[in-house]
Amino acid sequence: MTTEFYNKTIEQSLLELKSEVNNGLTTAEAAQRLEQNGPNRLKSAKRKSMFLRILEQFKDFLVIMLVIAAIISAVVVRDPKDALIIVAILVVNMIIGITQENKADNALKELKNMASPKAKVRRDGQTEKIDSDRVVTGDIVILEAGDYIPADVRIIESINLKIDEASLTGESVPVDKNAHAVLDSETGLGDRVNLASMGTVVTYGRGVGVVFATGMDTEMGKIATILSETDEASTPLQEKLNDMAKTLGIACIIICSLVFVVGFLYNFLKIGEHREIIEMFMVSVALAVAAVPEGIAIVATVILAIGVRKMVKSNAIVKKLRAVETLGSTTVICSDKTGTLTQNKMTVTEFFGDERLLAESMFFCNDVQTGADGTLLGDPTQLAQKKFGLKYRNFTDRPRLGEIPFDSKRKMMTTLHAPDAESGTGEKCCQYTTGAPDEILNRCDTILTDGSIQPLTQELRDRVLAENTRMAEKALRVLCGAFRKHDSFPGEISPETIETKMTFAGLVGMIDPPRDEVRGAVEHCHSAGITVKMITGDHKITASAIAQTLGIMKAGDAALDGNDLNNMSDEELREKVKTINVFARVSPENKVRIVTAVKENGNIVAMTGDGVNDAPSLKKADIGIAMGITGTDVSKEAADMILTDDNFVSIVHAVEQGRTIYGNIRKVTGYLLACNIGEILIILLAIIFGLPVPLVATQLLFVNLLTDAFPAFALGMEGQEPGVMKKRPRDPKEPIINKGMKGSVVFRSIFVCIGALGAFLLGLNLFNYEIAMSMCFFTLVASELFVVYPSKSETFTGFKRSFMGNKFLNISMWLSFAALVIVMYVPILNDMFSTAPLSFSQLGMCIALVMVPILGSELSKKLFVISK
Repeated sequence: MTTEFYNKTIEQSLLELKSEVNNGLTTAEAAQRLEQNGPNRLKSAKRKSMFLRILEQFKDFLVIMLVIAAIISAVVVRDPKDALIIVAILVVNMIIGITQENKADNALKELKNMASPKAKVRRDGQTEKIDSDRVVTGDIVILEAGDYIPADVRIIESINLKIDEASLTGESVPVDKNAHAVLDSETGLGDRVNLASMGTVVTYGRGVGVVFATGMDTEMGKIATILSETDEASTPLQEKLNDMAKTLGIACIIICSLVFVVGFLYNFLKIGEHREIIEMFMVSVALAVAAVPEGIAIVATVILAIGVRKMVKSNAIVKKLRAVETLGSTTVICSDKTGTLTQNKMTVTEFFGDERLLAESMFFCNDVQTGADGTLLGDPTQLAQKKFGLKYRNFTDRPRLGEIPFDSKRKMMTTLHAPDAESGTGEKCCQYTTGAPDEILNRCDTILTDGSIQPLTQELRDRVLAENTRMAEKALRVLCGAFRKHDSFPGEISPETIETKMTFAGLVGMIDPPRDEVRGAVEHCHSAGITVKMITGDHKITASAIAQTLGIMKAGDAALDGNDLNNMSDEELREKVKTINVFARVSPENKVRIVTAVKENGNIVAMTGDGVNDAPSLKKADIGIAMGITGTDVSKEAADMILTDDNFVSIVHAVEQGRTIYGNIRKVTGYLLACNIGEILIILLAIIFGLPVPLVATQLLFVNLLTDAFPAFALGMEGQEPGVMKKRPRDPKEPIINKGMKGSVVFRSIFVCIGALGAFLLGLNLFNYEIAMSMCFFTLVASELFVVYPSKSETFTGFKRSFMGNKFLNISMWLSFAALVIVMYVPILNDMFSTAPLSFSQLGMCIALVMVPILGSELSKKLFVISK
């Protein structure tokens, strides 16, 4: 366990791990330990077999209902056409789902196949570079700037060692490490200065460590274990589609039974037309099949797939189709700070003092290196210093003549340089010192102000301290710059001899700044009724300052840290998360508790993050969103969606897409239900009023095929409606068919019934039964085709929306209408579908009656949607 080493001395740690500093392990001992403990790797989730993937595509209740419908169509009705069509729909649905999962898996493979980091270890007294998965407990690891820590190590040597632990703890500033520290058992993960954890990176200095944990025993491994124990809930769309499917399934059984029983009783009581029992049974079964809108399953999948494709173009990889819709219903976004809301790079935002000399101090007094491609490499704080200097001065090359490295006791660094050849002041050596303001100020006796060096009076000293306080209160990390000119090169370079009698140059305030575009994205979320919460491992003051800048919290609002959370019960936390939007210095367990509490308040929660410490909460959230560039493999594995540009703004685009997707699914559902219920009413009313059966089984199945396929599919490809991001998120508990939609569906279905049944009655009174049935069939199909246009919006009338804007819908509708004409006028199909060619006058009557359901659809918007 980790506690056995951060509270032990170096000697105790080496003794317990049976290792030796200078020689390390022998090759034989390392091989034995590797065999005993296994490779230094995290366990990946076992890849599902193709068979299981196929089975998962058929586990939804609606899909099961379709399989049953196909069997009934093939065995009972003895007409394989509809069964084959249903099976084809299910196969397409399966192929789309599996293809999308494979695309996501392949994208993750590419992200994980980046070069595996190497590790420098001492084996048999020699330093060698090995693959990190071959590192074992007891290995002596050499740590240098730029190295990834290959496993959890107890640091045994540290020279100005700084490690970036943002991926594990969320701390945005590299942590100073101290090999000789011995800590108490209550020390938190972020404050264990004598340890280094797997996956973190050395940014400055050098050191040596002894490995005490590998693989799943590391801190990263513990988080991976939490992931395996965190349940994944079904998405809201899954739950709603399943609930709707169950309801429709029960309704189908009831309808089928009711129609058959009513027909049987009417025959027994000799009421109305006599109907053959087998004919009534076939019509009842066909009607039950037609009542299940099997188009919803495939259309919903295709709509989601199209949304996923659009998201890829918007720099996102969606691992699961329904994740897009879930994001569209999100009410709360819980976001990590470092690298997600911020740029993950320290930047000087304010300075105080003499601009020229301060820039020189920051430019020369650091160890930043320039890579082969011109990129600056080094500690984030020193990178910020270097860039500040470059911004204000063009410096000539001035060799470093000497240095006193930074250490945590002095809290400063000094470098000595050749003088500026252009200055002409005659000094032989220039000294620059940077570090903690209070420490450097104590070693200064003069100050550069108004272009001249003056004594550092108490008044001026107080002014500097006031500026330091002002910057610190804004959550800026404050560094001080000072200089000293030497007439000759110092004989002794030590803190006691040269870090005195310096001239104060100024202060710089730096911070990991917010991404420029994030504030606008946060405002967009607020206008859409979405709350944004910051959950970070960084300090409360820093987190609050960033949150205020981004509009996540207001001045005076409270923030909580990990200690506050640890002292709260789950009930107290559920109340706090209703009003608190900033949570700082939190552990992975804290993050999971926060997400859980927000969800338990009835919210749909999206969680963004990039670090290993974010992974459990990413999995716990309704939708986890990982960063593709800075994100760790563990966080990407846990997430439902990966942003390849690490841009918070892409989340807002996904919300828009998700809301559009859900709206389109609602449109398709309402359209199909209104049409199918209309068909049920036609048959049911005809039987109740003693009329002949207006539609036979093959006609019902043809109507079902035509309307459930192409027009419904095309309707699902509608574009975004105006104002979609000005509405509040829907109630997560609200079903797809809400109260307003129920009224609208019933109202529209009545008008569908009136049009088609009216055509049937006209045909019976003016012509014969065969023509009457053909007029009913033509009017019903044409109505269901043309009513798709007013179904393009639940609120706007067909004339306010782009009537011909959806090209795919236009093509689908007219191809379907052409199929209807062929069925009506091709002799061989007349026999198959029990139709007869209609005259122009008969067609005119039918077309006039088609206007009835169109009128009903437009009127329903006024009665059930706009007035809601």
